[in-house]
Amino acid sequence: MIMAEKIKCNVYLDGRLIGAVNDGAAFVKEVRKNRRLGVVSGEINVALIKKLNEVHINADKGRARKAYIVVEAGASKYTSELKERLKAKEIDFNYLVRRGVIEYLDAEEEENARVAFTEKDLAPNTTHLEIDSASLLGLTMNLSVFPEYNSVGKHPITSNFIKQSQGLYATNFSKRYDPRAFLLYYPQVPIVNSLAYRTLKLQSHPTGQNFIVAMSTYYGYNMKDAVILNRAAVDRGLARSLFYRSYTDEERRYPGSQQDHFEIPPPTTDGYLGEHAYSKLSEDGIIEEEVNVKEGDVLIGKVSPPRFLEEQTSFGVGEEKSRDNSVTLRSGEEGVVDSVMLSETTGATKIVKVRIRSIKVPEVGDKFASRHGQKGVVALIVDPSDMPFTKDGVVPDLLLNPHSLPSRMTFGHLLEMLGGKAGALKAEQLDGTPFSTHGKDLVDQYGGILENYGFDRFGDETLYDGRTGKKFDSKIFNGIVYYNRLWHMVSLKLQVRSRGPVQILTHQPTEGKPRKGGLKFGEMERDALVGHGASLLLKERMLDQSDKAEIWICPNCGDVGYYDYIKNSAMCQTCGNNNLEMVEISYAFKLLLDEIKSMHILPKIKLKSE
Repeated sequence: MIMAEKIKCNVYLDGRLIGAVNDGAAFVKEVRKNRRLGVVSGEINVALIKKLNEVHINADKGRARKAYIVVEAGASKYTSELKERLKAKEIDFNYLVRRGVIEYLDAEEEENARVAFTEKDLAPNTTHLEIDSASLLGLTMNLSVFPEYNSVGKHPITSNFIKQSQGLYATNFSKRYDPRAFLLYYPQVPIVNSLAYRTLKLQSHPTGQNFIVAMSTYYGYNMKDAVILNRAAVDRGLARSLFYRSYTDEERRYPGSQQDHFEIPPPTTDGYLGEHAYSKLSEDGIIEEEVNVKEGDVLIGKVSPPRFLEEQTSFGVGEEKSRDNSVTLRSGEEGVVDSVMLSETTGATKIVKVRIRSIKVPEVGDKFASRHGQKGVVALIVDPSDMPFTKDGVVPDLLLNPHSLPSRMTFGHLLEMLGGKAGALKAEQLDGTPFSTHGKDLVDQYGGILENYGFDRFGDETLYDGRTGKKFDSKIFNGIVYYNRLWHMVSLKLQVRSRGPVQILTHQPTEGKPRKGGLKFGEMERDALVGHGASLLLKERMLDQSDKAEIWICPNCGDVGYYDYIKNSAMCQTCGNNNLEMVEISYAFKLLLDEIKSMHILPKIKLKSE
């Protein structure tokens, strides 16, 4: 009986086939052993793909890799002796990497690993151990507190909100010319923070403020995700921020020794905007600092050579025209010129940067979020006299609907409220590092602090209605939560249009706020109107207010005709008929007919009497 020959295992280096081995598992084991001994570079990763019977070796740049403690025979190689030597600073992290105690795995090699969460979870088949249980989560999530008590679906949302928060993004912000930047007026360090927050020294770059939050509804105004703000807190500077936007321009050089020039454009230039538009410029054509500007004002006056060669005048003399190429403030924005910088590019051309500053006070529609993915827009800003208050006269900064917590399973938010209150009373920062504490112990610890200061152990307090002065029947849970103001603000998104510019190709309104565009009325909105039977409204939106076009149609051949102004009648090019009918259609449909014709297909339109 002839034995079937065992199929060899192919080996790939950075995606290229370099050979084959008889036993892939043994080969991978050998490579890893040599890597830990330092015979093979620690920069490589090797993985066995069992389904494909392939070994993939990765040595390329740019791989995201994570450090793990090596486990052999069910025991961690990071012994208590090494721990003591590391604490005494006799050895460092790189020493452990060189000795094979710690190794870096990439995404592909992690597929072959069986990683234990803590030393208690070690088993005979465990290959690696997490250095710290919090390292299971990414860097951004480690800036949150108690994330292990939240639904895992909230983690990427939380991560995004932390990135979108306004704060002190750089200490040299006054010297920077970022395209856009947000700067919180009074950023604070969170009362409950994490090990990663302290390690990264983010106390010097805070991104939010500690809000007094009460879990309460308010006359239906904070349904769903909406939040209520206290006007007194807003007036005192709660979540107030600066918005910087930078505008840049340079004197470019063109072929034929032509060049742009910064100056106040003379009235003879093409596209001259009118004397009022340039009234705020200084003699060199550049605006000065601390000048108030609004939409349409010119910030940098610039004259450019014509796009095409000089034209001949009626006298046969060549005349060089120039066009206005000035930089104006974006539509819908206003502010103060914060800073102006003149410099040179590497090509020795003059460059100008102008930074505009505007103050953003929280208003209805602005977005806020806690570090638990609890987002919400401001639905109402209430006078402090109408807000609920405690027996000590404490008025919350923010009212959050209690129904928004159970359905989203963000219980870390509740723990932070309790911890924030306890930390504020004790006047110290508390630790909320992921996986470092047990929920029941936390509640007992924070509850004990609250009881020492005469509060309910679960943070509940009796509140009184500001409108009526009556005591609420039930106690209301309140505490302190670190809230971020996100850069989704009404003042930067508000766009209004009645009439305005249209696209040349489709004759439909332009799109986007900078181009004075309209909001798109899409297919789903159309379906809503069809469902309502609002046919005239549908016609107005999609035809009259969009790209209505009157065209001539030939009843004989069904082709599109044209109006001959010399003969003073409509003509059909296809059959020569001059008895055409005018119909109203969308210009986009006429464009479709032209595109079909370009494919050598002649579409015909059949007319029916009304």
